[in-house]
Amino acid sequence: VFGWRDEPALTRIKEAVSEIKAAARKDHALAAEGAVLFLHKVSPALQNVDGSSGAVGTAVRRAIEALVPIIASAPADTTTRRKWLETLFQAHGDDDPPYIESLGDFWGELCAGPELAEEWADRLKGTVESVWSVGPGEYAFFHGTNICLAAMYAAGRHEALLTLLSKERSPFWSYRQWGVKSLLALGRKAEALRYAENSRGLNAPEALIDQACEDILLSSGMDDEAYRRYAIQAHRGSTYLATFKAICRKYPGKDRQEILHDLAGTTPG
Repeated sequence: VFGWRDEPALTRIKEAVSEIKAAARKDHALAAEGAVLFLHKVSPALQNVDGSSGAVGTAVRRAIEALVPIIASAPADTTTRRKWLETLFQAHGDDDPPYIESLGDFWGELCAGPELAEEWADRLKGTVESVWSVGPGEYAFFHGTNICLAAMYAAGRHEALLTLLSKERSPFWSYRQWGVKSLLALGRKAEALRYAENSRGLNAPEALIDQACEDILLSSGMDDEAYRRYAIQAHRGSTYLATFKAICRKYPGKDRQEILHDLAGTTPG
């Protein structure tokens, strides 16, 4: 019914999320059921909508970020949560166009505990290893790779996750981010910083890598180095003013005139 225009679809996405949030205030379990149903249905509903502007993809990603906490914190027993995860896994596998691809990053939260996280890690780890062991010149893809890595992280299997990541031949940040998180969980901050830096490459999301490196240095109390090495690239916004405000928020103790001077120095013209 949306046709090709994105405005009606964007409106309905926002309305659905608002309705689920409102339901959560009265019946959290029912709201979680609604959130799972929405994520199961949203990609097929958007198949014929023009998503070339990126607005639809952004709206769905924001919906996922809003709905995951509702599902994760719902008062559901293990059987119910297993059913939800199976529904979401099937939707993730059938996702075309890939509007709910980012759901894999939240799988640890959706498991709501180490028990289900362990189950999913055990279930998917072998497939990920097989995909990453294909010969030179061959290509294989598994939609559940990020789901597996997120589950392993949530289960506390940090060393095993790092061992698995060592078998991946391409430095994809969407996968290697879990290596950084695992090294941080193990208290190995310097190694985590090197691991993040080594994740750079062709088509790598430089801003996301810069943000991760910046956070590592800030957590170590190295604010000046974090600012000098990463602040400007990590917080580059859609306008000069947005960039300035983002850096000011991140470094409230930094002189604003100095930030403005540094930004001007990196801006051609």
